[in-house]
Amino acid sequence: MLRALLILTITAFPALAGEYAVLASGRRIHADRHELLGEVVRLYDKSGVTELPASAVESFEVEDYVPPPEPPPATTKPEAAPKPPEPKIQDPKALIRAAAQRSDGPPAFGTLMQSVAKVESGFNPKAVSPKGAIGVMQLMPDTAKRLGADPTDLEQNIDAGAKLLRELLQKYDGDVVKALAAYNAGEAAVDRFQGVPPYSETQHYVNNVVRDYIRNGGQ
Repeated sequence: MLRALLILTITAFPALAGEYAVLASGRRIHADRHELLGEVVRLYDKSGVTELPASAVESFEVEDYVPPPEPPPATTKPEAAPKPPEPKIQDPKALIRAAAQRSDGPPAFGTLMQSVAKVESGFNPKAVSPKGAIGVMQLMPDTAKRLGADPTDLEQNIDAGAKLLRELLQKYDGDVVKALAAYNAGEAAVDRFQGVPPYSETQHYVNNVVRDYIRNGGQ
């Protein structure tokens, strides 16, 4: 039943591929491609062409881009130094699996978390959005504070993201689409529109997460 709902959700939105234009306001607009014509940027997608002042666009992000992991810093072991403590796990995917197991979430919750993290940050612990969302699960500082987490600590970031996603699934009676929309746009927007709000960014976000979730075996 859930898989059918997710597939219907995908077909309700346009097929996605290409890039995102990141505006100075923090908004991200999806496009298949763009052209710079003097002081104007043209964004092309299947629905047509959108023109924006070039000054309004800060950067472009490739869709589904996963940056390579940064190499570990070089360390030197001083002579007669005490044995350092065992390092904390810093593999985001391993931490996501562990957080999903601890969360007592629904079946395939770990797969859903992986898809959210991929679309949110590309699993990059140092990712910071134009709006200020931090880390792998892209927590806003106020949200992290409410959940009692330090968003710059990778494990706390992921645990808080798992808690938030589980709370949203519980609030919307297991409706993955509404939960994802609320994760991106906030619960107030989802409640006001009784579903995915008519925001291009949120619709693209839900589409991307749902597609990845189904592709990786989510039911």
